[in-house]
Amino acid sequence: MSEPGVARLFSALVPPEEVVASLRAELARHPEGPSSRRLRWAAPENWHVTLGFYGRDDIAARTGWLRRRLAGHAAPVLRLEAGGTFRGVLWIGVRGSGLGQLAEAARSDERVPAEHAFHGHLTLARGHAPAALAVWARLLAEYRSPEWIADEAVLMRSDPGERGPAYTTVVRFPLGRPVAGEPS
Repeated sequence: MSEPGVARLFSALVPPEEVVASLRAELARHPEGPSSRRLRWAAPENWHVTLGFYGRDDIAARTGWLRRRLAGHAAPVLRLEAGGTFRGVLWIGVRGSGLGQLAEAARSDERVPAEHAFHGHLTLARGHAPAALAVWARLLAEYRSPEWIADEAVLMRSDPGERGPAYTTVVRFPLGRPVAGEPS
């Protein structure tokens, strides 16, 4: 039974459609194709860059907390680039000026162990096939998306589903003027 006003929550940046389209085209151009049966692929409509994960939390309280934490933060200029893997996950990296500071502001625990330090990424697939994950990471090693300005962060809820979680935007938080400079 669920508690009213409580949900599994996280904060994120969502890439715009032109970046999603670029990454989808890159995945589709490889002979292995994104339908590799040995991996569970994230649906493109669920692609996001997690800033902070909060678990089951009160929506109103987390909204107020996140609004205060993100106030005054500039919009980072971002780019997806270079695939990689960790713990059964295939991801594409995310680089950009100000991304680390934004993620730090969105974290709920400043005492994060080094092994859980922020590593900007967008999860593409999961699986227990290390060789398949490694092949895809190599295929995506040189990929670079168009740059985009992440002019808002979102608080999202995650609800379980038969084909994986469904993510719903709960609140949008506008960010300030873009951070000067290129994605780093």
